Amino acid sequence: MKELFDVTRLGNLELKNRCLRAATWEGIAEEKGQINDQTLALYADLARGGAAALITGYAFVLEEEQPSPKMFGAYNDTFIDAYKSLTDIVHENDSKIVLQLVYGGSFTWFNTESRVIWGPSAVTNKISGVTPHEMTPLDIQTLINAFGDAARRAMESGFDGVEMHAGHGYLLNQFLSPFFNRREDVFGGSSEKRARIIFDIFENIRKKTAPDFPILIKLNCSDFMGTKGFTFEECLALCKKLDTLGIAGIEISGGPVFRAPKTEKEPTLEVTLPAQDSYFSEYARVIAEAVSAPVILVGGNRSVETMENLLNETEISCFSFSRPLLCEPDLINKWKADKSVKPRCTSCGQCFTLDGNNCIQNREKAA
Repeated sequence: MKELFDVTRLGNLELKNRCLRAATWEGIAEEKGQINDQTLALYADLARGGAAALITGYAFVLEEEQPSPKMFGAYNDTFIDAYKSLTDIVHENDSKIVLQLVYGGSFTWFNTESRVIWGPSAVTNKISGVTPHEMTPLDIQTLINAFGDAARRAMESGFDGVEMHAGHGYLLNQFLSPFFNRREDVFGGSSEKRARIIFDIFENIRKKTAPDFPILIKLNCSDFMGTKGFTFEECLALCKKLDTLGIAGIEISGGPVFRAPKTEKEPTLEVTLPAQDSYFSEYARVIAEAVSAPVILVGGNRSVETMENLLNETEISCFSFSRPLLCEPDLINKWKADKSVKPRCTSCGQCFTLDGNNCIQNREKAA
């Protein structure tokens, strides 16, 4: 019988349990993406809290493209030594750490007037209002190389793996979507051509890192836009292809999950998610049955009983958590001591602000 606290693996990476911290933009890095004492303190708390691996907040791979303020950077070699203190402190506290890599694209509100923002096509993002510049073939190759170089830096910094962020409306997700991707070259058209950039990034990362360095991906199971967006059938086909390439783990989410800002001047985002536990589990179940790579389920994981039922009724391997660990960094340890513990997180969504992510319960305590 499978349990949440079984030892398991992602590629060559051994995990002490099946619980991962999902990537979460914290908004606590320096202006250009460097980490600081606040970053180290947060990740030390998370590592001590019991999660087997921490997936970092997303890191931008090109210096001129930063989708959120005070996010991690990975765009030049100065980050290699700087990140060693972060990976060391996580390892010293008995956890693993994976660097999530991203290009934000048009799903951004940060400095949109002062930088060139790329997209697969010049399609206005209805949520942000940003119209990107259509990428040239040279732009695409530049981005592919940037992901590979960032992954090499992560490996040299002591990270245990990297995760490509291809969900939640960011650029790689837009390449997958026929709504955003209207190209007529080798990176557009059929679903396989729309996914080509992801395959090319994977191969570039593999070329620039050790043969067994774990590469993960975060994907929407669907964009929930009907045939206008990336569909579940396309997601399943993409996962099968990535499985043959040797992906170390597939984290299944869904989107888009944000409503438009209330006003253009004060864009307050509101999270819109289902209320039930583990709400993408049916999609993850089908994918896990079709691939040999471990499937990680994110979204609404609140009950140990539900998760252990999924472990024993499906081929899902692991679970990742964002908001519950914003509220309680030590929640995994609490579950290890008592599986009946109910998280303090109420899924209210008020942790997300344009100034960063932190639980409103904790903000109220600190006030």
